[in-house]
Amino acid sequence: MATNKRQALGRGLNALLNGDTEDVLELPKVKTNLNGVYGSVPLIPVKSIEANPFQPRNEFEEEALQELAESIKTFGIIQPVTLRKIAENKYQLISGERRFRASQMAGLLEIPAYIRTADDTAMLEMALVENIQREDLNAIDVALSYQRLIDECSLTQEKLGERIAKNRSTVTNYLRLLRLPTEVQVAIKKGKITMGHARAIINAGTEEQQLEILTQILNEDLSVRQVEEIAKTMAGKKGKNIEYYTKESDSTV
Repeated sequence: MATNKRQALGRGLNALLNGDTEDVLELPKVKTNLNGVYGSVPLIPVKSIEANPFQPRNEFEEEALQELAESIKTFGIIQPVTLRKIAENKYQLISGERRFRASQMAGLLEIPAYIRTADDTAMLEMALVENIQREDLNAIDVALSYQRLIDECSLTQEKLGERIAKNRSTVTNYLRLLRLPTEVQVAIKKGKITMGHARAIINAGTEEQQLEILTQILNEDLSVRQVEEIAKTMAGKKGKNIEYYTKESDSTV
């Protein structure tokens, strides 16, 4: 089941990165660094590549990068990065920043890369969609990436859902997390509460009550069902209509 979900999400990035074949620059076959085998992916000097200015991911775990660098020293880069050409002998990353950074740590002078034509909007969209596919991404980071795609790439929720192979209801459920108090969002990012807890907290009446429930969860290790009951009671006291999440999003994180 997990594999199917990953493949479904991958369609969004594949559509963006592979898209129409005429959008990819034709390049001559060149010699790779893998046992002298020839292939169609060129080697680009590391010094000619600059980071993606639209990279949504700002934090890279140093230990994980070092492990990847050691792997690259032994086996080389298995999956090429994707670049766009911005000047003569000058390229900008579209996707693959982790591999790029690890390659620098490994002391590589050149790395294999696909070269694409892309404007700034396409750059941002591809970087965000790749970021969304990370297995370790928390629900708030997913929501923030969704919001950036909507705001900066002028996508509707329906169009965004098509891009990432998700239903609109799933997109909406993530976006609603951004309405939670900062303290609750931080708790989600740090793994102190689950997305299930967050979904229940949203249904509480006021921000003050939402923070009160957060404190109870952290102090009493409440289950999602317990939080749902507390939130329902609080919402009832305030005469608030509870906004329930669809079942669609239960398996998206």
